[in-house]
Amino acid sequence: MRPYVELFGRVLVSVIFLVTGFSKLTGYAGTTKMLGGMGIPFASVAAAIAMLIELGGGLALVVGWQTRFVAWVMFLYLIVITVKIHNFWAAPPEMHQDQFIHFLKNVAIMGAMLKFAADGAGAISVDARRRHA
Repeated sequence: MRPYVELFGRVLVSVIFLVTGFSKLTGYAGTTKMLGGMGIPFASVAAAIAMLIELGGGLALVVGWQTRFVAWVMFLYLIVITVKIHNFWAAPPEMHQDQFIHFLKNVAIMGAMLKFAADGAGAISVDARRRHA
């Protein structure tokens, strides 16, 4: 049963990246405007990088390709996003609780990324097939 649990875990963690990455892709102008409004330099480049990491990383996790490397990239990406965008300590009072929850959600996902970085994708993955080929 372990291989299926590992696969299902990767799929579940990937959902948030695939959904938000697709949202950035289809709403690229809005994403760029939002990032620029937050003081992020080169907002259009930052939006493209975010889409690449979220969509590419999410898909790579689902299929279990280069899982350890992808998990480290996503872990580092989440550090930046969490501190820069979900900085609850600087949020207006009416947004404090929402940003705090997003901050904690990202911390939990970072834990999952560390687990994938340490353990890899598992038996049902491109990584496992390449090892046994």
